[in-house]
Amino acid sequence: MKTPVTIIGAGLGGLVLARVLHLHGIAATVYEAEACATSRAQGGMLDIHDYNGQLALQAAGLMDEFRGLILEGRQAMRVLERDGAVLYSEPDGDAGGRPEVMRGELRQMLLDSLPAGSVQWNHKVSKVEALGNGRHAVAFAHGATIETAVLVGADGAWSRVRPLLSAATPGYIGTSYVETWLHDATARHPASAQLVGGGQMCAPAQGNSIMAHRERGETLHAYVMLARPLAWFADIDFTNPAAAGARIARQFDGWAPALKALITDSDTAPLWRPLYALPVEHRWQRVPGVTLLGDAAHLSAPNGEGANLAMLDGAELGLALAAQPDDIEAALGRYEQAMFARSTQAAMEGDKMHRLLTGEHAAAELIAMLQEHD
Repeated sequence: MKTPVTIIGAGLGGLVLARVLHLHGIAATVYEAEACATSRAQGGMLDIHDYNGQLALQAAGLMDEFRGLILEGRQAMRVLERDGAVLYSEPDGDAGGRPEVMRGELRQMLLDSLPAGSVQWNHKVSKVEALGNGRHAVAFAHGATIETAVLVGADGAWSRVRPLLSAATPGYIGTSYVETWLHDATARHPASAQLVGGGQMCAPAQGNSIMAHRERGETLHAYVMLARPLAWFADIDFTNPAAAGARIARQFDGWAPALKALITDSDTAPLWRPLYALPVEHRWQRVPGVTLLGDAAHLSAPNGEGANLAMLDGAELGLALAAQPDDIEAALGRYEQAMFARSTQAAMEGDKMHRLLTGEHAAAELIAMLQEHD
């Protein structure tokens, strides 16, 4: 019997790990704090890259299922001026390199690929402690405790497993997103829908940017990016959606009405998401019997790589454990060294993207970057 693996967190990375282990005959159980798969919204669209996220799905044997989730046409990109003028437009082109899917649908695909009982819901971790010899005790809020042989923290930014390996904690990067959703946009919000176009739109300016995706079902999902301290957002009453939306919209006085409408016409309450990051070169010394993946290991400023890296982490960790089932420490060490290198590079790129989008020449620099990658 190969060593069973305990995974904390049923996000994309943890689920890819569980799937790859299953394919290689290694028992794994995923413990998730949420009550069920549909207990909360799973975020918006993700572009899944052919150099990391798709490689993970290939290792998981799920490429055919993945292709069935792709939203055609959503790779189109446009950059707008504050007045709504189109500064740059990129058609959808070849969707093979970075096709777009809904995050929740991708997660459900991974859940459906696992044997029944692989995910234990309603298991919120309250404490993790080392027992020696590579074994750990994980206590849950409802009172149960388990002992692990191999423990993987796939539990996100505020990981309860990370302190076993590292004293690092995420720090606020000085910028937050406020998310809004406009449903049935072509019929109900035609001006905003026209500005967003068929895929994604970015209207960047120093300290203030509005980005939006056209998701499944004619929904516009907007990300209003504001470079403000936490205290500024703390003064906003997000329990009063109209007042909160108006306060956010005032930061965009003089912008095109159809851009501001992505804030004021939201069909949902505005959702505040402060952005945090770990140190760019976050790493740790090998600790027997435990490792991390995804945001638990390398949370960084958003640049489109986070979910892709988490999935690749899960796939490569699973393959490493399958390749060296009799030498778990060697497998974990090999995985970590490769993961440290690629996550550092991605974090550096995330910092660069953050500086670009909040800088004085945000639009011009974003267009130059997009043209460079054409």
